[in-house]
Amino acid sequence: MEIQYYGGNCLKISTKKANIVVDDTLDSLGLASVAKEDDIAIFTSANDKPTKARLSIDHPGEYEVSDISVQGIAARSHMDEESKSSATIFRVIADDMRIVITGHIHPDLTDDELEAIGTIDVLIIPIGGNGYTLDGAGALKVIRKIEPNVVIPTHYADKKIKYPVEQQDLETALKGLAMEPKETVAKLKLKPADLTENTQLIVLERQ
Repeated sequence: MEIQYYGGNCLKISTKKANIVVDDTLDSLGLASVAKEDDIAIFTSANDKPTKARLSIDHPGEYEVSDISVQGIAARSHMDEESKSSATIFRVIADDMRIVITGHIHPDLTDDELEAIGTIDVLIIPIGGNGYTLDGAGALKVIRKIEPNVVIPTHYADKKIKYPVEQQDLETALKGLAMEPKETVAKLKLKPADLTENTQLIVLERQ
């Protein structure tokens, strides 16, 4: 499995059978879309814009495609009232790896959400804060509850990205996260044998 970061909350997860593109809303951030016709697109919030991908998922449910299991879990978004659940957490199982993409969720996960998430290997989580999404402290709260092997931060300040709300830069956000990056790489290649018992923070360079 390979994971690449494209800015915002957008990543590409390349498996043996297919590519999964996460939150490709790059055109609204001043960047070019990356999803292609053969890709599987998932969105952690409702997406009403057309996409080139062969399959687009933006709501809770269970899906099986190209030997990839995708589970959407309803969750309270960062800006939702307590009774609402307008966000979707995605749990993806592929190449014997278990990945969770949170999107812009509220840090107080419920017992039902934690049960649905279960044991995972990789957590992809935004850290830009400023009232728009999780900040480092909020992300750390989620990380401690889920206890993944690998954490990949997203949605922090970038000079080439036009966020609707200014985001914290990576250095500032990581102070709140209270974790030191193990490494910074352009592309993360992972297999189960690479995982350790300790949670590792890995920063991906924007493509």
